[in-house]
Amino acid sequence: MASRIEDYALIGDCETAALVGRDGSVDWLCVPRFDSGACFAALLGAAENGRWLIAPQGEVRNVRRRYRPDTLILETDFETPEGEATLIDFMSARRENPELIRIVVGRRGTVRMRTELIMRYEYGSVVPWVRKTSEGLEAIAGPDSLHLTTPAPLHGENMHTVGEFAVAAGERVPFTLRWCPSHRRSHSNISADDELQRTEKWWRDWSDRCTYRGPWREQVVRSLITLKALTYRPTGGVVAAPTTSLPEQLGGTRNWDYRYCWLRDATFTLCAMIAGGYHEEAGEWRNWLMRAIAGDPAAIRILYGLAGERRTMEWEADWLGGYENSRPVRVGNAASGQLQLDVIGEVIDAIRIAHRSGMRIDDDDWRLVMGLVEYLESVWRQPDHGIWEIRGKPRQFTYSKVMVWVAFDRAVKAIEHSRRPGPLERWRKVRDTVHAEICSQGFNSKRNSFVQYYGADCEDAALLLMPLIGFLPCDDSRIVGTVKAVEEHLMDHGFLRRYPEASNVDGLPSGEGAFLACSFWYVQAIAMQGRNDEAREHFDRLLKLTNDVGLLPEEYDPKQQRFVGNFPQAFSHVGLINAACAISAEGSPAEMRQSG
Repeated sequence: MASRIEDYALIGDCETAALVGRDGSVDWLCVPRFDSGACFAALLGAAENGRWLIAPQGEVRNVRRRYRPDTLILETDFETPEGEATLIDFMSARRENPELIRIVVGRRGTVRMRTELIMRYEYGSVVPWVRKTSEGLEAIAGPDSLHLTTPAPLHGENMHTVGEFAVAAGERVPFTLRWCPSHRRSHSNISADDELQRTEKWWRDWSDRCTYRGPWREQVVRSLITLKALTYRPTGGVVAAPTTSLPEQLGGTRNWDYRYCWLRDATFTLCAMIAGGYHEEAGEWRNWLMRAIAGDPAAIRILYGLAGERRTMEWEADWLGGYENSRPVRVGNAASGQLQLDVIGEVIDAIRIAHRSGMRIDDDDWRLVMGLVEYLESVWRQPDHGIWEIRGKPRQFTYSKVMVWVAFDRAVKAIEHSRRPGPLERWRKVRDTVHAEICSQGFNSKRNSFVQYYGADCEDAALLLMPLIGFLPCDDSRIVGTVKAVEEHLMDHGFLRRYPEASNVDGLPSGEGAFLACSFWYVQAIAMQGRNDEAREHFDRLLKLTNDVGLLPEEYDPKQQRFVGNFPQAFSHVGLINAACAISAEGSPAEMRQSG
């Protein structure tokens, strides 16, 4: 990827994803590949080895782009000395196989265009066999095949597929790139313009279902569309991001594969979907959770594949130089096997919220919940790797224990209010014991704040969630002190870091950016304290970070003023939705998590 991360836009069909640069280049195209244990297999390489460029030849005076309202259809206007043309990029509303469609439209004068398609499979390591067909081109290697259909003239050049053509005002030149398994024949008689109309209607019909009517509706809807695009339609799983190894520090080693579904995100995502009025998607996400965690509670993972796969072995693509020389490029995620106590509380809270919003919980579901709580009862005193998946030694993380409390608290409430069977008094006792321990060992009286782990002298931005989930009231002096300490010690140029770099708690080199989800948590926390003007000011500052098409990354480097981390990040967009709801008091996530 030669462009800045913020120069990319997302297109997708809820099963496949691609990133399109401002220069008209598709640098990342993926389709699901379950047999490998990874969520996606890269088909245009890892950007440095594969791309698909469609752009004017010669001087480009101006570039403007936007999504068509309430859709994931991208339009990029190129202005040249000779005229103006628009490149329309989208993935068609899903048929049997994914189709990436690009249409060049002449607007003014005559613009000479060039296309260059470099197809490389398996993270740039495989060069396919390319041959001409009656419809265009076919590129085959191993299990994958790509089929390009276009009226534009094409020819091979240095193992690239290139072509030059001109588009005059009113003319349209379509390109359709279709993937299918190589052992199947692929034929398509579709019209690119017909697919454009069908796809636009599909997205607008979906967006019309949004019930959020508060302020910042345009940004909320864009975030909901992004979340929908990151939802794998066949299973309901929500991928954290469609990319791997976009660095948290440019040129560094904090490069992770985010093409998986995290249990950590469960309740946050569910609240965002419900707040937007998307109960069907919320139900599918809840069902995915139940399927993914089914089985032995002791075998619970912190992340899964799009269909609930547990094989996420991490390896390095050492032939790739990485984005801006950020190595290694990782495939798979070794954090999957960590002990993270917080995820059990997240899952149980998500199930409870789903039930309260009208989704049925049957006896089998409750037995699964009971199994998780009973397992947690036996391990909750152990140190773990925490919400941030540290690769240093396990610790007694305060937030992990807070989510242990959530697990027992929600289980107790289910027994009390829904008359579910269970050891009520025993779990009440454990809940109260956990609460007392956190207040005793997780609170630093000298700092007047809760701290990252027992005995620590530093904070963690995750502690901002304590009033949100109802551990203590937002006006409790210990919560007020914690919010103040987080402001003082973790705020960097108006944005929050997860924890102090100097703590070295994760065992990795320092230098990551501000974690955007944490800044959205801060907005919710101060809104709950009645600091509405400050919450709006900080929220507006965050909205200004979105790129020109409304997308957010995982992190932001305030010193270099660059996006960093995988992109676009579901957790960041979920944070935007929930923060907007918290300020507007329309579907507040705090109300969902605390009531009942």
